[in-house]
Amino acid sequence: MEKDLFSKFSQVRYREPMKDHTSFHLGGPVDVFIEPQSPDEIQEIIRLCKEESLPWMVLGKGTNLIISDQGLDGVVIHMGQAFEKIEKIDQKTIRAYSGASLKALAEFALDLSLEGLEFAHGIPGSVGGAITMNAGAYDGECVQVVKEVCLMTRQGQVKVFSKEEMDFAYRHSRVQEEKDIVLWASFALEEGDHVKIQEKMEDLWQRRLSKQPLKYPSAGSTFKRPPGHYAGQLIDQAGCRGLYHRGAQVSQKHCGFVINKDGATTQAVVELIETVQKLVKDQFGVDLETEVKVLGR
Repeated sequence: MEKDLFSKFSQVRYREPMKDHTSFHLGGPVDVFIEPQSPDEIQEIIRLCKEESLPWMVLGKGTNLIISDQGLDGVVIHMGQAFEKIEKIDQKTIRAYSGASLKALAEFALDLSLEGLEFAHGIPGSVGGAITMNAGAYDGECVQVVKEVCLMTRQGQVKVFSKEEMDFAYRHSRVQEEKDIVLWASFALEEGDHVKIQEKMEDLWQRRLSKQPLKYPSAGSTFKRPPGHYAGQLIDQAGCRGLYHRGAQVSQKHCGFVINKDGATTQAVVELIETVQKLVKDQFGVDLETEVKVLGR
């Protein structure tokens, strides 16, 4: 039935393994995997899902997700190549569509000698995911440079929101509450010196390389920063550095990262995360909240 339902779309696959679409390289199959070619196609996918009572979700680069070993029910709407466009709007404004990578966005700004997005260069993931999470690093975050965001509501309506209307906070935006779909965002930047912008991007990248376990699959920082603490520091003090469980490991290099070191399953990763949370809670009374989202059957 689902094959008949979605046969009109040119980019559709069935029983698609989600491990091929997440940075953790984890996750079983989803029933239907569609790469829409336009906002109109997204609206049509949502309409069909509603008619058939099928669950659906939007996926970008899959850098902040852990998908169940059993996979996902329903439909994944993947913001792929059709949504990777980045364009100059005026002298200091860039518009990037939701599927564009943050690396490509930062390099586009560099080519125009515009500063403000240097922090984003080393963050894995897409513009859509970055807006959803108000992604940030090294004292920079999206809220500092976002001008407007175009969202599609779960009812299929398209509306442009100002930065103030986006309810940005630490690793949070209105997208998380309303479950809207990010179509594009515009960024208000400042004219700067090309060489200095490039040097800052390179410096931040080298700092990231030296401190983070980038050679192993992960979802980036596993935990949010608890108020008044640093997650990695608490995890280290709780004796969890290098803690290993069935292929999953708390990184030796940065304790805030749980990595897929040796063919771990999603279950193993989740069990290790829960162990870390319990040890930190027992020793310091601090609740570690995950930054990554765990989804699936």
